[in-house]
Amino acid sequence: METSKNRSCRKKKYQKVSFDMKLSIIDEIANGQISVNHASNKYKISRSSIEYWIKKLSNFEDKSNIMSKNDQIKKLKERIEELEFVKEFQQDVIADFENITGEHLSKKYLPEALVKEIEKKRKGLSK
Repeated sequence: METSKNRSCRKKKYQKVSFDMKLSIIDEIANGQISVNHASNKYKISRSSIEYWIKKLSNFEDKSNIMSKNDQIKKLKERIEELEFVKEFQQDVIADFENITGEHLSKKYLPEALVKEIEKKRKGLSK
């Protein structure tokens, strides 16, 4: 009985795939353009590698979303501060106008909560 050539079990060598290429493949899969099996055949990459990338990069995207949510919260807090400043300024202008003219237009045109704040400012200004 002849033995065939003694072949060692080697792993199949694959070419290195760039990060951008990984992202584009995963994007195609996520958008439903191709399946994991089709991507595996098309790009000559094992399905397990693609699934591994999907798992790892979804965690990466989640972390980047968390960072962006923190940035959004920070921006919203800054916006709230700006709007509160504008509101205070407008109330001061209205209170000054009412003191100068003697007309209380805020009672006619503004909500009660704002009218009360303007009344406090007007009383503070008249002191």
